[in-house]
Amino acid sequence: MTSTYFPRQIEIGRDSLSKLGEIAQQMEVTNLFVIIDAFLISQLNYDKKIKEIVGSKNINITFFSEYQGEPTTNHVNDALLKLNQEQSDCVVAIGGGSAIDIGKATSLFGANPTVKWEEIAGTLKLNRLPLIAIPTTAGTGSEATKVMVITNVETHQKMNPGHKDLIPDIAILDPVLTESLPPHFTAYTGMDALTHAIEAYISTKATPITDNFALTAIKMIGKSLPRAYIQGEDLDAREEMLLASSYAGIAFSNASTNLAHAIGRALGARFNIPHGLSVSLILPFVLDYGIDVTIDRYVDIGIALGVEKDKDAKKMAVSTVKCIDRMNDHFGIWQAGVKYINVEDLKDNINVLVEDALSGNGILTNKIVPSHKDIEDILHMLMQKLKKAGNNELITS
Repeated sequence: MTSTYFPRQIEIGRDSLSKLGEIAQQMEVTNLFVIIDAFLISQLNYDKKIKEIVGSKNINITFFSEYQGEPTTNHVNDALLKLNQEQSDCVVAIGGGSAIDIGKATSLFGANPTVKWEEIAGTLKLNRLPLIAIPTTAGTGSEATKVMVITNVETHQKMNPGHKDLIPDIAILDPVLTESLPPHFTAYTGMDALTHAIEAYISTKATPITDNFALTAIKMIGKSLPRAYIQGEDLDAREEMLLASSYAGIAFSNASTNLAHAIGRALGARFNIPHGLSVSLILPFVLDYGIDVTIDRYVDIGIALGVEKDKDAKKMAVSTVKCIDRMNDHFGIWQAGVKYINVEDLKDNINVLVEDALSGNGILTNKIVPSHKDIEDILHMLMQKLKKAGNNELITS
């Protein structure tokens, strides 16, 4: 028996942000606490737009943008201090995964100031403030998930508690908000969404419902990510990517990610790599590692991505892995990896990276539970790929 959890309401479409005031009014809240990425205010004036949208509904607004980089307990504490000072009764998170994760934590601790981080996952029911999530990237799927990732500044540990009550009440998917995302971040976040969907589909916790969301997301990403990458103003492609990201979020939130995210998180922390880039760098090698026990599922993934069909299932599974390798090449993932990772540093840190990966989430939901040697071999394959990419860059420059 399985359970599947979703946001209560999803609004999607161009200029759907304009429904924020109406939604807040229907929720009977009076003071919005808007957690928003700073550049959305300084460069795109979204504070003014939100005031125009919400102001006519006689609802007060407080903005919080005093955070940068990945979310930390300090960011959450700063947000809570301001939220309590303003007596806000609803949290709105507008931005990437960091904004939405801070929003989840703020809505939770705003209603439960005494709950401890380690108690979240095991609590039967969590009370929190109403939460509206509005993503500006098509990748994390955080607007549809029951997890958040917050770094504890005292222990330097990345905490990622999960609970069904952390899923935002409402997600607003407005493609206009993603239009200004540069090509490289469009690629990183899009490949993160693809990794979410693929890992959910091959997870040991996959269900018929998560399978449907995952395969639909994979198919949509295969068609729309190349368009959004080449032509950022293609709002149809941007809208498809937002929906695909949410579908992938629902899939992995209920079925879990696995080895690509376990290793990717370790890489990201060690080399300060954007999350989407780190997981897409490792994805082809993880898939190659698990191919023999997941052939039929790789065939399904290949069909969703438009890989040419082959009567030989193993050959088609191999073609699926090669397709994802080519996607990385097309989106400049390997070249970006060279800029972030010094191959000798990677070699010197392999043991630490392996231990970090093995201690993280996603190991036990992998079809094969990897050994220390398995992850070491995967990282060596990445090293060889980065060496090759670096040599090609030297030749062409």
